[in-house]
Amino acid sequence: MTETLQIDIHQIEKSRIDAVDFDNLVFGRSFADHMLMVDYKDGAWETPQILPFGPISYSPAMMSLHYGQAIFEGMKAYKSPTGEVLVFRPEENWKRLNKSAARMCMPEIPEDIFMEGLSELLRLDSAWIPAKEGSSMYIRPFMFSTDEYVGVSPSKTYKFMIFTCPVGAYYTKPIRVRVETKYIRAAHGGVGSSKNAGNYGGSLYPTKLAVDAGYDQIIWTDASEHQYVEEAGTMNLMFIIDGKLVTAPTGDTILDGVTRKSVIQVAKDFGMEVEERQLSIKELTEGITSGRVQEAFGAGTAAVIAPISTVGFDGVDYELPERPADAFSRRVYTEIDNIKTGKIEDTRGWVMKI
Repeated sequence: MTETLQIDIHQIEKSRIDAVDFDNLVFGRSFADHMLMVDYKDGAWETPQILPFGPISYSPAMMSLHYGQAIFEGMKAYKSPTGEVLVFRPEENWKRLNKSAARMCMPEIPEDIFMEGLSELLRLDSAWIPAKEGSSMYIRPFMFSTDEYVGVSPSKTYKFMIFTCPVGAYYTKPIRVRVETKYIRAAHGGVGSSKNAGNYGGSLYPTKLAVDAGYDQIIWTDASEHQYVEEAGTMNLMFIIDGKLVTAPTGDTILDGVTRKSVIQVAKDFGMEVEERQLSIKELTEGITSGRVQEAFGAGTAAVIAPISTVGFDGVDYELPERPADAFSRRVYTEIDNIKTGKIEDTRGWVMKI
């Protein structure tokens, strides 16, 4: 990564920050003053710009609207007790964005554009980063094709952007999930391991059906048999079974979550045994009934750690026990949160200081 990247900065004339109620933030509804924007043309990335946040105009024939060449990431920034701006593991998001780009036939984002563009954007809008406990600055990097051409082929032009928004908690209480056995998120050979827009568009209808039935989210199962746990709509899934951390192995149907790998590392540092293996719905439901499954939770950037209270399957609700004070999900959340917010020393090299 170089230190000489040119960025054209056009600052907003008057900040909109006074119009935001930071005590009552709704996730993903308030947006900071500026956004980063970079165009890809003629086989190269142009000079990045930072502009006031606002609408962008395109032709109705823009290819990403028709053929789904669009990818994104999610990450967060925090303020330390001394006011430093801290970003949690941004290099992992940059690497994963480029893996998604390769799968979707899109150009890779150079490290200096991603990291230096992000750093400059956060410096400009540092006042938007909440200091309140449980709040953070959500960061949305994304890229989409921009050719004005109605034909099924890779675009030759693209736009990469980053905008940010102050957020509170994604989930405010333990969640109820339902096992999905009809619809699928991903199949082997597909795009399940990439963070592309279509994966999420396809999840909306089955998730709506689950919400209508009184659940918060769904558990995706494997596409061939609907017998094994994969992930949730917004998170990787993790379970404490007989004192071990169990989670599905990553592959071409499961997203390689940054929070997921962080939880696994912390668990190992705690001395806990970790099993990355297939977990059948039968083992899960029987394990909840017998008490072998002690905890279930989701792990993701938006939710961080989302404890699961209920697993619905085949018309039966399986209730997880109340989490004790020393539950692993509580301890791992505290450890990761303390690192993210600079409350303890970052011995793993996970935090980038702006």
